[in-house]
Amino acid sequence: MKRLKQKAANLDLIQFTDPHLFADRRGEMRGVNTYDSLLKVLAAAQQQHWPPDALLVTGDIAQDESRGGYRIFRSVFDPLSMPVLCIPGNHDDPGFMRDELSGDYILMEPVAFDHWAVLLLNTYVHGTASGELHQAALEGLDARLTARTREHYLICLHHQPVPVGSRWLDGVGLRNSEAFFEILDRHDNVRGVLWGHVHQQFDGERKGVQLMGSPSTCRQFMPRSSDFALDDRPPGYRWLSLGEDGSIRTGVEYVGD
Repeated sequence: MKRLKQKAANLDLIQFTDPHLFADRRGEMRGVNTYDSLLKVLAAAQQQHWPPDALLVTGDIAQDESRGGYRIFRSVFDPLSMPVLCIPGNHDDPGFMRDELSGDYILMEPVAFDHWAVLLLNTYVHGTASGELHQAALEGLDARLTARTREHYLICLHHQPVPVGSRWLDGVGLRNSEAFFEILDRHDNVRGVLWGHVHQQFDGERKGVQLMGSPSTCRQFMPRSSDFALDDRPPGYRWLSLGEDGSIRTGVEYVGD
């Protein structure tokens, strides 16, 4: 597990999710230029919660499944010269991600800080919007939590492992969430689970574990909608401050025009 530095007692992270970048910077998704929107969200985070110890990007980095979207992503994040922890979403191509994003700062592997470890789980399944953790991933998760290389664990994935109250979205979540939570229930060192995919804020708790879903850096989905519907809330990001004692302070910031 790669060891990263942190600047203070608390571990400070910022999550960006679901940027849906195109190979062309002019690309739009449902009326939003996703590149411009990402830049606005990044600028807002730099004004309010900077610098973090690392950035988390929880999937759907590219919209058109081409290499170009990842190159655009690198052009935005490489100049920041800080760790950017990435996982694929259902719109991504994991092979292209590995080819285009591997480098000094962009990481797709579990990392450790002073008191915390951040585990990155790949829930991508080819040909479907739903997600799943393969058996090898579940076994690897169990092994890492058993090894207890750090006191506290934050687990990041793209697909939501719990219902968010929206029928259509809950039909394309993590398909084997029961197996996922069976593992978490065997360990007392998981403090939080964080995801993207839902394009909206979600905050909950399960057996002492904080559950967090976050808005996209482009368009949002209407909360508690039975069928697909867009929300008019602006793009956003989530900040997290992880304490030495395992506590998690967090909030969502929406970035208006």
